Amino acid sequence: MKSSMEIREISQEQLAGWMKEGKEFQLIDVREEREHLQHNIGGDLIPLSELNRLSHKIQAGKPVVLYCRKGIRSRIAIQRLHSKFPDTEFYNLTSGLMGFRI
Repeated sequence: MKSSMEIREISQEQLAGWMKEGKEFQLIDVREEREHLQHNIGGDLIPLSELNRLSHKIQAGKPVVLYCRKGIRSRIAIQRLHSKFPDTEFYNLTSGLMGFRI
């Protein structure tokens, strides 16, 4: 039995491929609104600070990719969401926005 959950990572190249292919998934930015307005790659805004209140916006049943600036807050968000949505595939954008270039 595992002592901790494994967090799936998705690279910038894989995510760009999913976008190009039109793969069905939900993209979520977990940064604060002011950060999101400065720069984002689309998707829904569900700040980590409001995750519990806004978790009803998670589209269970399809893969969910979470991102932030460096990939740290999105990892925390995945850990929190996993218990509420155990059958949902969550992915963390490796290196966050700092590593994302299309």
